[in-house]
Amino acid sequence: MIKTNQPLAVIDLGTNTFHLLIAHADSQGGFAEIFRERRFVKLAQESIHFIHPTAYQRGVTTMLDYKEILDRHQVAHVSAFGTAALRTAGNGTDFVREIKEKTGISIQLIDGNQEAGYILRGVRLAIPFDEMPKLIMDIGGGSVEFLIANENQVFWMHSFPIGVAVLYRTFHRHEPIGEDEVFELRQFLATQLAPLAEALKTFSCSQLVGASGTFDVLENLLECASTAPTYSIHKINRFPHILEQFMQADLEERLHLKGVPPYRADMIVVAMILIDFVLHASGFEEIWVSQYDLKEGMLSELLEGL
Repeated sequence: MIKTNQPLAVIDLGTNTFHLLIAHADSQGGFAEIFRERRFVKLAQESIHFIHPTAYQRGVTTMLDYKEILDRHQVAHVSAFGTAALRTAGNGTDFVREIKEKTGISIQLIDGNQEAGYILRGVRLAIPFDEMPKLIMDIGGGSVEFLIANENQVFWMHSFPIGVAVLYRTFHRHEPIGEDEVFELRQFLATQLAPLAEALKTFSCSQLVGASGTFDVLENLLECASTAPTYSIHKINRFPHILEQFMQADLEERLHLKGVPPYRADMIVVAMILIDFVLHASGFEEIWVSQYDLKEGMLSELLEGL
């Protein structure tokens, strides 16, 4: 039996990033954070279908380090979840087995719908919802999750296997990205995201909620309209200028752009084009950036089981 004051941990093994979150239950029914870390492992740097040996080793090293951190904090229970890369790569199950053997940590592979459900749970902890639907968007390396929901109901949800690692490898072949590549990418998105366009015709949304990741970068670049401890609201009027700046810059120039972390500079262009496509799919007036996403959703479920 886990005591409520004992540290618990969740590990989100994403396609680009591994996240570790350690917390314990607080007296208000939420959680108090003890430790948080993210590492850019980039499992799909070479391919989404096979984890390259170098990336594989980065993942193993990260999990060994996480095991030491967990032991240091005397964590009572760990829940680890693998997403797009681990469920898609031919050697993903080898990775899961090796981590179990070397650390004792069991990794549960979740599908896109489960991933979206955890994302919604995390976002609802961070952002106030009312009766008006919001579009929630989580950009991963291997997949992108979308949900349309209000405070009481999920109207629509879908996971698309078109994360930024996939888009970058397929369409961003030159520096700066070429006009023909941008055209191909937009045509591809129009086809792949047709179900989203149809859903937005049915459920009108004026607010786009970005769940962390790329939206953390955008948060620093857009004009801020309002902030709270767990979210911020931004006007989108400057977005076209920001997008143009990214598309005109080569990798070296992007590495020196203010507000762009070096580990996001390679894939940021396709990520911004993806966001631009979504913004044009409906009459969005604001972008809300949630500081909580999948890992906080996982933690919330874990705490409920105490």
